[in-house]
Amino acid sequence: DGSSITVATVFDLMMANYGLDRGFGGDHVARSYDDDVPFTPAWAERITGVKRDAIITVAREFATNAEKTNGRSMVILGAGINHWYHMDMAYRGIINLLVFCGAIGQSGGGWSHYVGQEKLRPQTGWQPLAFALDWSKPPRHMNSTSFFYAHTDQWRYETLTAAEILSPTAPEGDWGQSFIDYNVRAERMGWLPSAPQLKQNPLEIAAKAKTAGLEPKDYVVQALKSGELELSCHDPDDPANWPRNMFVWRSNLLGSSGKGHEYFLKHLLGTTHGVMGKDLGPEGAVRNQEVAWHETAPQGKLDLLVTLDFRMSTTCVYSDIVLPTATWYEKNDLNTSDMHPFIHPLSAAVDPAWEARSDWDIYK
Repeated sequence: DGSSITVATVFDLMMANYGLDRGFGGDHVARSYDDDVPFTPAWAERITGVKRDAIITVAREFATNAEKTNGRSMVILGAGINHWYHMDMAYRGIINLLVFCGAIGQSGGGWSHYVGQEKLRPQTGWQPLAFALDWSKPPRHMNSTSFFYAHTDQWRYETLTAAEILSPTAPEGDWGQSFIDYNVRAERMGWLPSAPQLKQNPLEIAAKAKTAGLEPKDYVVQALKSGELELSCHDPDDPANWPRNMFVWRSNLLGSSGKGHEYFLKHLLGTTHGVMGKDLGPEGAVRNQEVAWHETAPQGKLDLLVTLDFRMSTTCVYSDIVLPTATWYEKNDLNTSDMHPFIHPLSAAVDPAWEARSDWDIYK
């Protein structure tokens, strides 16, 4: 009918999202690399400390190589990046970079993700032993993020509220509570397993239930309602609720695995640490509603740290006891991973060095 309409391609929308000025103008677009608006090298330099010239150089060299080699520019990344908040956006940025350079689907180019081999025995072999399935099943496992967030006292330094990261589709309501508050509510309502669960030793609770002539579950319900018994998640800094003994196996908890390394050192180990900020007490921030606040945060909650490993990892360096296990060609074993469709049997070629033993012999 002779009328005109405006259309936009996916590429147009992507460029708009990155704030490139393509002739339309506006307050939030970049006209040069030196503009301090989102996504420019100048903006990235201010946030990361990486010089804008270095960012420009790497980007140009990566793109130039892709142009000259028909897309043979590759990004190799591992699971470390997805252990951090907003990892989805980090992945998206990397993928977009490769799309812009025409590297996707090209031999010798593109996006290569590799997580490393867990070197784990098939679950049907070790699960009954690891989780005592001959005693009780199925076990409810607490997620490690919640456990260490509480017991390394990172919640005491948290200035972010749920409202600040709330989904735009969330229902209206009061979403201004802290993350530890929501975590505690989920534990209290039984949605989220927690450890320790109760402020008293389960053996003592069983004895009290027997004395009262009640089943343990009935006694616990009655004691929780009366206030005689408390959930430990409401006061993670009470000495009765501290994790006292920790056994680490196949994890570098105080190295690459734990997030918030300095808080682990300060509050779990009570040793030299790199915590630079002050907690919410001195800062005068609004405190949590569900969790008891102690004016002085505890330092050194653990009494014993034991690590079983075949390398002197960061966790081993900080451990009270290190149990040296045999490496792959010093024991008969099986391993597999989520990257391979086969099981790898290993046969001992040499005896373990010095005091090293197989994992199985150590745990026996």
